[in-house]
Amino acid sequence: MEEEEGIEGTPATEVPLIVNSYNNGDGAGAPSSRKSSAITLSLVLGITVAACASFTCGYSGGYSSPAESGIIDELGLSVAEYSVFGSILTIGGMAGAIASGRISDFFGHKVTFLILNIFYITGWLAIVFSKKAWSLYLGRLSLGFGTAVFNYVGPVYVADITPKNLRGGFSSLVQAMTICSISVAYFVGSITYWRLLALIGVVPCIIQVLCLFFVPESPRWLAKNGRENEFKASLQCLRGVNADISQEAAEIHDYTKNLQHSSDDKILDLFSSKYAYSVIVGVGLMLLQQLGGYKGFAYYANSIFDLADCDERSRYTLDRYIWETASSNGFRSRHILRLLPYRPVIPVAGSSLVGENHSNFGTHWHPGMSGIPWIIMSEIFPVNVKGSAGSLCNLVNWFCSWVVSYTFNFLLQWSSAGTFFIFSSISGLAIIFIAKLVPETKGRTLEEIQASITRGVQ
Repeated sequence: MEEEEGIEGTPATEVPLIVNSYNNGDGAGAPSSRKSSAITLSLVLGITVAACASFTCGYSGGYSSPAESGIIDELGLSVAEYSVFGSILTIGGMAGAIASGRISDFFGHKVTFLILNIFYITGWLAIVFSKKAWSLYLGRLSLGFGTAVFNYVGPVYVADITPKNLRGGFSSLVQAMTICSISVAYFVGSITYWRLLALIGVVPCIIQVLCLFFVPESPRWLAKNGRENEFKASLQCLRGVNADISQEAAEIHDYTKNLQHSSDDKILDLFSSKYAYSVIVGVGLMLLQQLGGYKGFAYYANSIFDLADCDERSRYTLDRYIWETASSNGFRSRHILRLLPYRPVIPVAGSSLVGENHSNFGTHWHPGMSGIPWIIMSEIFPVNVKGSAGSLCNLVNWFCSWVVSYTFNFLLQWSSAGTFFIFSSISGLAIIFIAKLVPETKGRTLEEIQASITRGVQ
């Protein structure tokens, strides 16, 4: 295979933009000759931090449905007041999306996890001790802010600390925790008090805080900020005491050196031609993920069941089946993504809303369209714009989430068939978009991914 010039004249082995899967995800046949890295305790603890944050993310979204009757009965909220409680999560999410990239770039990923846990814990405790609607709103707003910060820092941290042969599996495992936690919220909420249900949400936050004392900072963030000794110590800790990190460290060093002459570009600089492809892919995936109707289905399942004239027993059975199916497929996705490239998996998920089969939605959407767009977003932007790009993608995602959650009931009143036809059409568009524009990133280092995108743009 011929050699060609990589970024800024650095020699790089040419890697095609679309890469086929290699043998069983173990590194055989991968573009780089570096051997697969072992799973270390530090890596497991780092993934645990991200998984617990992901669990809280899903639990926050799933909380409002099972808690609805208890909160309305005890606090005397009207339907309109409770609707504000449910939807204000997205307002906090938009605020968190704007701040997430800058917080992570300035403080580092570990401190950012601590910050988002402050918002998580504050939000849950505000709900637990609520006597009036305003404290419920503040709690839900705080949860939305923390969730949006996680939506950015979670995938980025996991991508930074995991070796390329394990990145897909661990990333999908973290994303699966979001879906699992929705199932937990539905199940626990059906048998327990709404205040206790909120208090349970604090438990994974405490686990995160404890684990954060034992996990290293992202090596790439340390390298970017010139903290050489900490960079090497962090990478060695993640890969194992006896692991040879020289090649990986050299790749990260070469890449960050090429970016040193460039200042951290601001969000408006993202719209220049050199970042156009990455922005189109990242923002496009965020748009199509939310405009496919997921939040409408998740937040207003009861409205859909009303249209289908389901009785209470049927509703409980369907809810349980859908979310349990989604959870099991979410966990299976870590094996799917270990064996298969990402691109073929997302279109299968994109077809999940083509039609009105909700169990099909639960089965296919979560292993693909739920998590993979966040994984790809964390991989395709260079370090010097990752904060601004992450904030932009996160903001677009949360804004579209608000649009869908706000308009869904109005659309159902207009036409239930028309509503699902719109979402089906957008899902069909997602299949075309992914097939034509989204690059394959499986089995490649972040530096290889970004170098190939740069060459493609040039």
